[in-house]
Order: sequence, then structure tokens, then C-alpha cells
Amino acid sequence: MQLRYNFRVYPTPGQRIELARAFGCARVVFNDGLRLRQEARERGLPYVSDAELSKQVITEAKLTPERAWLGEVSSVVLQQALADLNTAYRNFFNSVSGKRRGRKMAPPRFRSHKDNRQAIRFTKNSRFRVLDNGRLRLPKIGDLAVRWSRSLPSEASSVTIVKDAAGRYFASFVVQATDDPLPELDSRVGIDLGLTHFAVLSDGTKVTAPKFLRRAARKLKRLQQALARKQKGSNRRKKAVVKVARAHARVADTRRDWQHKLSTAIIRENQAVYVEDLCVVGLGRTRLAKSVHDAGWAGFTAMLEYKAARWGRTFGRVDRFFPSTRMCSACGRINEKMALNVRAWDCPCGAAHDRDVNAAINVLAAGQAERENDRRAHVRPGLVPAARNETVTHPDAACPTRNVEGISALQGGEDVNPRRTPSGARRCRA
Repeated sequence: MQLRYNFRVYPTPGQRIELARAFGCARVVFNDGLRLRQEARERGLPYVSDAELSKQVITEAKLTPERAWLGEVSSVVLQQALADLNTAYRNFFNSVSGKRRGRKMAPPRFRSHKDNRQAIRFTKNSRFRVLDNGRLRLPKIGDLAVRWSRSLPSEASSVTIVKDAAGRYFASFVVQATDDPLPELDSRVGIDLGLTHFAVLSDGTKVTAPKFLRRAARKLKRLQQALARKQKGSNRRKKAVVKVARAHARVADTRRDWQHKLSTAIIRENQAVYVEDLCVVGLGRTRLAKSVHDAGWAGFTAMLEYKAARWGRTFGRVDRFFPSTRMCSACGRINEKMALNVRAWDCPCGAAHDRDVNAAINVLAAGQAERENDRRAHVRPGLVPAARNETVTHPDAACPTRNVEGISALQGGEDVNPRRTPSGARRCRA
């Protein structure tokens, strides 16, 4: 499995100038390639291939007076900028054609020097390496001081230098991890994600939502008010922008660290983990949008997924339309919809349920049903190819009666002959 290891780097003032030059050259090459393909499309010309694009915007551009300064940075940085453009185009084409699942991808857009995030990538061809003294040597930039928090598990295949909106620099290494699977356990857990409690486990454990953004709201409000009073284009406004970005970065870093610790503990203590596939994008359009984004459910479930694959655990997502909250975990009865302020309810079978714990138990049952065909949750049968003699329409064939579960309810000996309506149309028995 390929993993990323991020470390903070501290370039000198001279190295910051070289990094800014590399960021700018990569951005110009990306924009030149995008502009060339857009012009070819407007003129009705064929799609510019990757090799032809590299030849025109890098090799030949370096020979012109307008782009001669492209030779001041590593050529690998420029090639990787075009690789990012090619990847963006492929993702867009696959999204339009239906080959790529998920949300629709937009076509590539031009990069700006005002973007909050600037990044360049070095591969093995650039011959970057980590020195014995712990510094990272990059071509035409120098030796960067790295704050190592752990050692790399293997030799890195590439490193990306990132400058975020807060003005911090990071080195992101791509390595091949070969972690051994953890010992197998008998415990399995279902997780119900929420806002009051960030996570409720099927064993009754409740994790209170930390609400990092809410706790920092007063400081963020004061910094944003100070930013609004600054004149646009002034140096003081630029400093105020950095202060706001640092405050937001502190919130994001704290949330990410807390989620890493919680997800690691859950994966280590359980053999199988099941969560509900929430539509975070849709919930982000409701009146609870701020709390939903503050919770960070998508990042947390992504951590659970890759850590389960890394350490030999089972991870599964339950369909978002599964009625985990309204279903009784004791008898399977599905009740009517409940308001959010209803935190506990009683089933007619006599069982008393905590809303979140009951949902977590149902998520666990549904996850096991998908994997082990557990009898506690309904699983829709898969599609079965029709026989060759059944792939045509038979006018005299009877219409089978179906029950509410979608399974044929015909039994042996029943009369399935269709009845005729007065208008002559055929209809089936209900």
C-alpha cells in the first residue's frame, strides 16, 4: 500500500525564493498547456497529445526569450506540472463518459499565483535524497531542514513540497508500506456518526463531539473582523489574511490529529468496522452545515478505510437509505420517521432503545448481512441473468404477484391467470 508521510520543512530565505520560482514556473507550464489545448479545441484541431504538449510548452519554450527562465528550475518539476494537467483531463473525460464513479468532474482551470496552496513534485528522476544529517536535498533548491517525527518505512518514490495558506512548508513523501496484519479478534463494531456524539458504537460507547471549529469561533470572529477593516491590496491586509489562515490551520490540524487517534484505536480493537455511507455533500446544504463540516465525517471514515486495509481488518459501508434509526434492533420492525429531538423510543415489541445505540447495532447487523448473509437485516438479491428462452416477451405469460419485499409471492397451485378489464387491458392480481 502506498502512503503519504508529511513533515514540516523550514527553508531559508534564499531557499524560499527558489521555491517561489519553482512554484511560478510549474504554474506557467500548467497554464500554457491548458491554453494550448483550449485553443486547439476552439479551432477544431485534434486533441494535443501529451508528448506534443511537453515539446511545445517546455522544450521549445525554453529556447524563446519569453520562456527562457524555465531553465532555472528542475525539468522534473515542469514535467510533473504537465502530468497533473493530463490527469485532470483524463478524470474529466472519464467523468463525462461515465467511466469515473462519483460526482461529476469539472474541466481543468487555470492556476493563479493567488491560490492558497502552491505545490511542486519531485520524482526519482530528479535524484532527490535524504542526507545522513536529516536534511532533504532538492535539485536547484538546496538542502532543506526537515522536522522528522518518525522514520520513513521505505525509500520514497516521490516528494511533494507544499506551501499552504498559512505560509507553512511541508514535504510529502510517497512510500510503499509493508505493515504486518494485526492479530485477529472476535469483536465487530458498528458506528453511528452524529453531531451531539461524534460516534456511537454498537457496544454502547459514546464519543462526544469535540467541535473544534465551534470552540475557536470567538478567536476566528475577532481575526476576521480585523481582516475586514484592512484596506484591500495593503500589506497589513496580507498579514491579516495569514493570521486567519493560521487560525483555521490550527483547527484543521487539531481535528485531524484527534481523528487519527480515534480511528487507530477503533481499528486496533475490532476485527470488522461498519459505518453508514452518509451524504455529507447533501447535509452540507442544510441548516446544520457548519456542524456537519466541523465534524469531519468524510475524513474520519477515509481513515478507517485505509487503516483497515493496511492492518488486515474488515471495513464496510452500509447503504445511506438503510433505516438504521427507525428499525428496532430486537424485532426488526420499521417505525415512522422521528424528529431529531427524539433521543429514545419504545418499540411495540417491548424493547426500549437509545436512538444512536440502536442505529449503531443496526449498522453492524446490516454490515454483517452484506458480508456474511446475516439474517438480522434484509439483503436485496442480486441480479440473475435470464435464460435464453426467457429473454423475449410472451403475450400469454402471467404477471407474477409480488409482495412488499420485492420477492415473488406465488405458491404452488395458485391461480395466476390474468383477469380482463372491461377495456380489454390485462392486469395482474394484487
